[in-house]
Amino acid sequence: MALPSIVPPPHGAPWPEAPADIAGMHWMWLEEAARFAAENETQWPYDLRLHLESGFFEPAPFNEILGPIRPRGPANGLVLRHGYKIASWGETDQVDFTFSAAKSYLGLLAGIAVMDGLIADLDEPVGRTVDDGGFDSAQNRGVTWRHLLQNTSEWQGELFGKSDRIDWNRQLGLEGKARKGESRVLGAPGTHWEYNDVRVNRLSLALLRRFRRPLPEVFAERIMQPIGASQDWSWHGYRTSQVEIGGRMIESVSGGTHWGGGVLIHAEDQARIGLLMLRRGEWNGRRLLPEHWIADSVRPCALNPVYGLLWWLNTAGGRYPSAPADSFFASGAGGNLTWVAPTQGLVAVLRWTDPTAMDTFMRLIMQAVER
Repeated sequence: MALPSIVPPPHGAPWPEAPADIAGMHWMWLEEAARFAAENETQWPYDLRLHLESGFFEPAPFNEILGPIRPRGPANGLVLRHGYKIASWGETDQVDFTFSAAKSYLGLLAGIAVMDGLIADLDEPVGRTVDDGGFDSAQNRGVTWRHLLQNTSEWQGELFGKSDRIDWNRQLGLEGKARKGESRVLGAPGTHWEYNDVRVNRLSLALLRRFRRPLPEVFAERIMQPIGASQDWSWHGYRTSQVEIGGRMIESVSGGTHWGGGVLIHAEDQARIGLLMLRRGEWNGRRLLPEHWIADSVRPCALNPVYGLLWWLNTAGGRYPSAPADSFFASGAGGNLTWVAPTQGLVAVLRWTDPTAMDTFMRLIMQAVER
């Protein structure tokens, strides 16, 4: 009999577990996958401040840290099948920064804004409802919500002390190298895909303008509390990112930890978020996100088939050849990954795993799947 899908009880209660054979998995390959992930820790140092200041992303003075940062812990993670925990390694309640996995959480907040009518149309220019000067120029006037969510906006400007030019010509496999930061001719919005943290932070600020509330409050109320997450997570911006809304100063949070800040969270809470995506926005009979939003989030961008709405995709095996083609991911630098494989009912969270080992881990997990 197939294992029925469940949602785990709220944080504090034991997470239901299932033996490998009951979960339709081969125990040997499952144990090998967990062992492999634990033994293949990222090469990043534990002192993340030192790593950021070393020029990993870009040289001084462009690498100035603006938000909080702290040392990371050892590698850890877990695997769920149909909501049951079937494998884990390390300390899965270890709270660490998760770098650009936070971008996918901004994608969830955008879905809530659509659900609430704060964003009427993803193809509407952002400047029609966000009037803060950031979309007034000829270059930025045509930027839509979809452009920002797909990293195709070509938005130009400076935000919180960082210029969008810092991430021009960025190649994720060659952080801090190649032609990153070199001059290029900007195209019209929607004509060029580029992974750009300043532009993602511009999306975060635009969402704050629409909600008129701190985004971590919205995230807690609409996502984390309903899915039974812990209160151990937090979301941060920069010392420069306070903005006035409705007469009060609110911190605009960042979509990563490129310059400090971002989301501090542990693997168990990340697994709940992955499970919410696996369940297409429904949790314990409650609709938290529109089902169409989940579908839109994992639909390939025309300019980059392995990218959706701030979620990485595996179209035609283009990101991880060993994973199913319908897999999608929240991915952060340093080896932070949430992997969702819908057809197999799998969610895996890897913290501080060497990025070069990810595909082998997925191969081992897929070898473990028996039914």
